[in-house]
Amino acid sequence: MLKATSFFVILILFFSCKTPENNNHSLISVIDQSLEFATQQSLRMAESLKDQPDKLPQTIDKNGKLVTCNSDWWVSGFFPGVLWYLYENSPSDSLKLWAENFTLRVEDQQYTTDNHDVGFMIFCSFGNGYRLTGNPEYKEVIHNASKSLITRFNPTIGCIRSWDYASWSAQWQYPVIIDNMMNLELLEWSAKTFNDTTFSHVARKHANTTLKNHFRDDYSSFHVISYDTITGAVEKKNTSQGYADDSAWARGQAWGLYGYTMMYRKTGNQTYLDQAKHIADFIINHPNLPEDKIPYWDFNAPDIPNALRDASAGAIMCSALIELSTYISSEKGEQYLQIAEKQIRTLSSDEYLATPGTNGNFILKHSVGHMPNKSEVNVPLSYADYYFTEALLRMKKVLQGQQLFND
Repeated sequence: MLKATSFFVILILFFSCKTPENNNHSLISVIDQSLEFATQQSLRMAESLKDQPDKLPQTIDKNGKLVTCNSDWWVSGFFPGVLWYLYENSPSDSLKLWAENFTLRVEDQQYTTDNHDVGFMIFCSFGNGYRLTGNPEYKEVIHNASKSLITRFNPTIGCIRSWDYASWSAQWQYPVIIDNMMNLELLEWSAKTFNDTTFSHVARKHANTTLKNHFRDDYSSFHVISYDTITGAVEKKNTSQGYADDSAWARGQAWGLYGYTMMYRKTGNQTYLDQAKHIADFIINHPNLPEDKIPYWDFNAPDIPNALRDASAGAIMCSALIELSTYISSEKGEQYLQIAEKQIRTLSSDEYLATPGTNGNFILKHSVGHMPNKSEVNVPLSYADYYFTEALLRMKKVLQGQQLFND
């Protein structure tokens, strides 16, 4: 891994040497403008829900009306996380108060044991809150959530179970989705913070089993792998939210990229870094990745180039590529950062960035939740906003020569 000082010297030289044509509107200005808009839009969102203390933003309906969720829906932690990121960028009393308010709305999920999404719910909200405030009550919530999550680990299979839905029991014995990689950061953080290797054992076993079974020879990923509960062997390989079992669902590829990049940060395991690079190269070299670098909802969607884009997948990819670029020297790291810059500029354009007071007060337009179910199609999504805001802050830190992480 490059020393931080050497890496940031390279980045400063890289960005300072860009041609005027490519840098006619400086990237830092684009980032600051997007963050300012995100702040105003998110404050409007928070204000709109002040009299609904158990609700959190999810998306909009076909009429443009805000759709909310309760704390037990998997996206509940993302809006609190957006508020914490915006507070980190520009601390204010109002942002902090709203971040605290919405974070407490998901507090009950620390005891959730019936799904794997406790990582999304708790670490995006309480994790960011603790990082920025050091509130000891937040720390205890994270600890409880980690203990809840590992109850879903099966040592015979070597993975944390994703879904328990009874209606799917005939389809999958033990489903594990690529999204589950995103919940491992909660466990790795807890292993270090509470000096308990039980958490890291589960996280690394899950990452290793997923690496072995979820990926194809070209490093694209299936969405769902189901395991035999007796033998631990793979029983099915499917793609539930993508176009087909053998297609590359865009957000699934993003989850894998982000997950293995994060796992390298947490463990220093070269295998995870190599996997992240392979996934990144699959994505950025794919012939169906559009010129503006925001992917179609599935890389194999049958109606490309008329297929819908998924801003959420683009935002996740962007955030992951920024981090990944900091672990790689030479042209490869610069290439990842160039792609991320293009994604930030695209997502910050009028095509994807909402206008004030519209879009249900979400930040980004044009995401795709579950195309096969015709659910949340071409709408804003709270997790698109979360990873976009995260990507903006990460790129801003890179440009300013700051460390991305202190853990």
